Amino acid sequence: MLPIIVIVGPTGVGKTKLSVELAKRMNAEIINADSMQVYKGLNIGTAKIKEEEKKGIAHHLFDIVDVKTLYTVYDYQKDCRKKIKEITSRGKRVILVGGTGLYIKAALFDYRFQEGTNQNSFDSFSNEELLEKVKTYEPQCEIHINNRRRLVRTLNKYESGEKKQTKGMTPVYPFIIVGLTTDRKLLYEKINERVDQMMNDDLLQEVKYFYDQGIRSKAVATGIGYKELYAYLDHQQSLEDAIEQIKKNSRHYAKRQYTFFRHQMSVTWFYVNYENFSKTIEEVWNYLMTREKESCDSYLKKTE
Repeated sequence: MLPIIVIVGPTGVGKTKLSVELAKRMNAEIINADSMQVYKGLNIGTAKIKEEEKKGIAHHLFDIVDVKTLYTVYDYQKDCRKKIKEITSRGKRVILVGGTGLYIKAALFDYRFQEGTNQNSFDSFSNEELLEKVKTYEPQCEIHINNRRRLVRTLNKYESGEKKQTKGMTPVYPFIIVGLTTDRKLLYEKINERVDQMMNDDLLQEVKYFYDQGIRSKAVATGIGYKELYAYLDHQQSLEDAIEQIKKNSRHYAKRQYTFFRHQMSVTWFYVNYENFSKTIEEVWNYLMTREKESCDSYLKKTE
């Protein structure tokens, strides 16, 4: 099996565009690895790829779950591995693209979840929000607010009823992970501009559609761009403040994504050339072509 190509990076950096261009060259199909883009109807706020942007490339695990449904990493692992099997059986390559690190790790490594176990990354939660949530179960919680990993682990433990979950770091497939990055200041500017564009594209109307139905599911209650506008519709803050909060939370999320990918995965990073994106594509392409055999050999050694 040829290695799966994995494209990671912070929100707004350009992963979607790169994935489509590589898929055209590699006879590949794309699998989503963004925990919010699995939901139907959450389009503008998640920057979901538009039909015309797909350029004829098959995309999988987008728009597969009703917004009222709780979709866990256990569900994603099952669905993603099923899609990988289907795609490769047709002689196609697989490109996995997204910013939800836990989804990617669950798909690629031998994480084993008991059915029904609620394992979530809580990406859209700030550390303060995580701690407050944990304290609803454990009022005397003494976990330090900066120990995000432990807060997430503890919250999952309570929300899953402490069902057993085992995990390992043996790869299930050969893969190569590439990451897109840019100057932090430029990234934050792009994030701010993207939020403004989302508002121009009627994000508020998208949110109001679910709000008017009385939907308060986890997807809309925790998703960046949705929870802030829900607060506005609840008259808890002004629209201007809600928009600024979306920008702030998106920047913080990008920072957490960097931290996760740099500490949890072996990623080769590429700085994006926004003036000439084709140069970035060529750099990544040339790297992938030199790494394929090495990646397969490494996988075979780890699984012997």
